[in-house]
Amino acid sequence: MPEELRVKEKNNLEKPIPKEHYEKLEDYIDGLPSLEGRLIQVLHHAQDIFGYLPRDVQLFIARRLGVTGAKVNGVVTFYTYFTEEPRGEYVINVCTGTACFVKGANKILEEFQEKLKISVGDTTEDRKFTLKDVRCVGACGLAPLIVINDKVYGRVKPEEVEGILSEYQQ
Repeated sequence: MPEELRVKEKNNLEKPIPKEHYEKLEDYIDGLPSLEGRLIQVLHHAQDIFGYLPRDVQLFIARRLGVTGAKVNGVVTFYTYFTEEPRGEYVINVCTGTACFVKGANKILEEFQEKLKISVGDTTEDRKFTLKDVRCVGACGLAPLIVINDKVYGRVKPEEVEGILSEYQQ
């Protein structure tokens, strides 16, 4: 088990991953009644612990479950829930489906980009926010809408973005 892992992120900054995270994941895996068929379950738990699934964490899981690193990476890259890049504490999903787009989702997205000073798909330097666009969340009657973690905001106007962000900036 690595003493401390230094992960190079897309901005080329290296961030340490504490050994305790690996120990927590190892304890979880050791507590499973069987390892067979547990890859997705372990990946969910690992992402909860680490916040994302960098390559070294994927290889650690592969070794512990007795599968190839390619198999683990294949699952991580197939399912959109999993991420190989760090996400912010708050993930802002702006719906850009047809109903939301027609009602101004693009202006809301632009406002978030301006206020957070990041592009879609990026995370703020302090790892507080990640901004994403999603095709449809199935709540067209609330268009345009955003979802921050599990909280839904419907009929959002661009001028409300600053107030929404202030709820998360304490």
